[in-house]
Amino acid sequence: MARKLYIRTFGCQMNEYDSARIADVLAAEDGLALTDRPDDADVIVFNTCSVREKAQERVFHDLGRVRALKAQKGDLIIGVGGCVASQEGAGIVKRAPYVDIVFGPQTLHRIPQMIRARRATGKPQVDVSFPEIEKFDRLPPPTVDGAAAYVSIMEGCSKYCTFCVVPYTRGEEVSRPLDDVLTEIADLADQGVREVTLLGQNVNAYRGSMGGGEVADLATLLEHVAEMPSIERIRFTTSHPKEMTPRLIDAFERVDKLVSHLHLPVQSGADRVLAAMKRGYTALEYRSIVRRLRRARPGLSLTSDFIVGFPGETEADFAGTLKLIEDIRFDGAFSFIYSPRPGTPATALPNPVPRAIAQDRLARLQSLVDAQYQSHSEAMVGSRQRVLVTGPATRDEGDLQARTDNNRVVNFAGDAVLTNTYVDVAIVAAQAHSLRGELVTL
Repeated sequence: MARKLYIRTFGCQMNEYDSARIADVLAAEDGLALTDRPDDADVIVFNTCSVREKAQERVFHDLGRVRALKAQKGDLIIGVGGCVASQEGAGIVKRAPYVDIVFGPQTLHRIPQMIRARRATGKPQVDVSFPEIEKFDRLPPPTVDGAAAYVSIMEGCSKYCTFCVVPYTRGEEVSRPLDDVLTEIADLADQGVREVTLLGQNVNAYRGSMGGGEVADLATLLEHVAEMPSIERIRFTTSHPKEMTPRLIDAFERVDKLVSHLHLPVQSGADRVLAAMKRGYTALEYRSIVRRLRRARPGLSLTSDFIVGFPGETEADFAGTLKLIEDIRFDGAFSFIYSPRPGTPATALPNPVPRAIAQDRLARLQSLVDAQYQSHSEAMVGSRQRVLVTGPATRDEGDLQARTDNNRVVNFAGDAVLTNTYVDVAIVAAQAHSLRGELVTL
């Protein structure tokens, strides 16, 4: 009977990518097959995220739930990876001594060796070092199930925003060589992938080495990927406004395969708050970037991130954020109340915003963004959209679910044989969180 691996993933798309690669590594080296039941697993991995409040406590809560399995199955391996692992290190084993291995985002390729060392020595193994790009050199070729895939093109972040733990948990920005990325995408295309999402903490800071000592920026990478006949669509996330260069903005005009959707976190519309966050731009500069992007790609769908209740944020500051949202008209956003992350500079800032006030601001912001999202959805009714069919719909398995160029979910009636293909649908209704479509037959 094949030995089995259970992975629970928290957080961002980078973590989803890392979890897929953990599965690849353990399948290639140890023959482990994925299971969705921790009770059946021989190896259990929690791939963690430390961006949100109480993330560490959630990890220990989940660990507590599988502790009993360890008692029942003595050779069960329990591992903790991701950003909480990077932040806490050996502290995880100290608090939960039944954990066998602790690894960071840059050391996931070493999991098989760590498991062997754990079994040989009887001692927990901890490796949360930052060996730069070694991870990608040691990973097996990716395996995929479907026509869309993530491709990590860089690791880490060098921006050091005052609220963020990522530079401390994933290290400084390190880009993969251009040829390595292109080879991975070509391998994915050979497996039937038609749409790729390029990933990085600040993906538009990509600077990959080329032959002859030259360096490729993200615009250069996009141009090369677009030349692959099998790849029909290209996405990238997450971007930083400081790295939205003229060449990258120009790519939205020149590279047809680049989708008409961009996630560009702004965090606040108040210059005083942006400065305290150490974001490196003003609200006016952000507006200027958006104007140039929409000139290059009319109809560009723009989504963003917002933090409300940052220390010292006044009602006037928050009003500036609402004004920015009203003017730019976002097509969706991830928005959160500020939560202090251990070891970040923002924890020392004065004038914390009372929780009740922050919650009220969050509700007002989300209401405005939701109204804009709905308005954008209604404007798409009557249009014809080319969509990638991803599988059965979430609620009604008689329907299919697909994704538009501008990243909207569309549900429509159709045969399951259409899964992993591109089809044309007519948008007939705008629903709360999705669109309703009808298959267009030629």
